[in-house]
Amino acid sequence: MQISVSDAKAHLSELVRRAQAGDEIVLTRHGQAIVRLVPVKAPVDASARRALIASVRASAAAKVTSGAEAARSQDFLYGDDGLPV
Repeated sequence: MQISVSDAKAHLSELVRRAQAGDEIVLTRHGQAIVRLVPVKAPVDASARRALIASVRASAAAKVTSGAEAARSQDFLYGDDGLPV
């Protein structure tokens, strides 16, 4: 999309929103392109986000170790009477 600088002043919020969404906005002066609005960080598509989440889940699942349940993990601190050892 190309728009003149003078017209862009009136629609700056909308132009920034569109650029952030991935549209390329070119500002012109006297019919010549002078500035291009682009997002600082490219938007992440849904499939890339799903792949990243799946990767993190798989990595976390690989690190899980079997052991005592958390509810019973500190039983060694107490004697049979329930008092601290």
